[in-house]
Amino acid sequence: MWTYVLQRLLLMIPTLFGILLITFSVIQFVPGGPVEQMVAQFQGFEAGAAEGPAAAAGSGYRGRQGVDAARVEEIKKLYGFDKPAPERFVQMIGQFARFDLGRSFFHNKDVWRLIVEKLPVSITLGMWTFVLIYLISLPLGIAKAVRAGTPFDTFTTFVILLGYAIPAFVLGVVLMVFFAGGTYFQWFPLRGITSTNWGDLGPVQKVLDYLWHIALPVTAMVVGGFAVITILVKNSVLEEIRKQYVLTARAKGVAERGVLWRHVFRNALIPIMTGFPAAFVGAFFGGSLLIETLFSLDGLGLLSYESVIRRDYPVVFGSLFVFTLIGLLTHLIRDLSYLWVDPRVKYFD
Repeated sequence: MWTYVLQRLLLMIPTLFGILLITFSVIQFVPGGPVEQMVAQFQGFEAGAAEGPAAAAGSGYRGRQGVDAARVEEIKKLYGFDKPAPERFVQMIGQFARFDLGRSFFHNKDVWRLIVEKLPVSITLGMWTFVLIYLISLPLGIAKAVRAGTPFDTFTTFVILLGYAIPAFVLGVVLMVFFAGGTYFQWFPLRGITSTNWGDLGPVQKVLDYLWHIALPVTAMVVGGFAVITILVKNSVLEEIRKQYVLTARAKGVAERGVLWRHVFRNALIPIMTGFPAAFVGAFFGGSLLIETLFSLDGLGLLSYESVIRRDYPVVFGSLFVFTLIGLLTHLIRDLSYLWVDPRVKYFD
């Protein structure tokens, strides 16, 4: 087994290298890099210092026009763009090999520090999403399997598929319009994860204020996540119910509840339990970008979005490196969990 784990770990290196290489190559052809962003700021300062309607009319983005060439070269050198692309890529790979993600162009902070600062918000959303989805999906899937073909099964299938069909971002907009002061009610706050006076509140008030702020974003993320897990649980339970050992247990006089929970449920959980690592990490780092942007939650999703918009390449590549590495390790843990849950699975001789 350890040989298999070592092989998988070694295979992560070319996979990670390939992802970074492809992304780096594509970004070279994207217009409006950090140099152009900074030049545009200089143009705005110069246009703001000028007077008269002619200056206001000509204050739009004009590429590098109107900016001294020496200043442009200084900006290039500041960001490292005075070097050719292959040299910059090799330098970036060398930094990542030492787990040095560099320094943000626009935040003036280390990328590691930025990620650590934004991580609590993403963990909060991910934890609640993961827990609520599984707390509802597991009993609902079992109930659907036991009542397969009944009106209850049909109605719940329609409801969860309807929720799955609505994108989380669209649902978030609807919730904001109806319940966050958009048009109808102002029952929930529009942005932030806590109130500005959170530090002055008592322990109970802090908890209530925190739950009040995350209610809408967590709801938007949770509603679409029920379908896959619920249907998977239902199908797994139905498959186990039809097996011979269940008929044998019933023939021996074991109560139906005992058959369900002592035999069927334990074996039906194998495909669900092996998906825990991926679902756990995915709840933190996947799907929260649009929700964090919509509700102005200062997490990793919003950080990634702003970094792409502002062409903050150290943050873009640093986040990509961290998320990809976590994803590869999660897939390895998922495959190993199959061995732990079901000894019949073999990845090696």
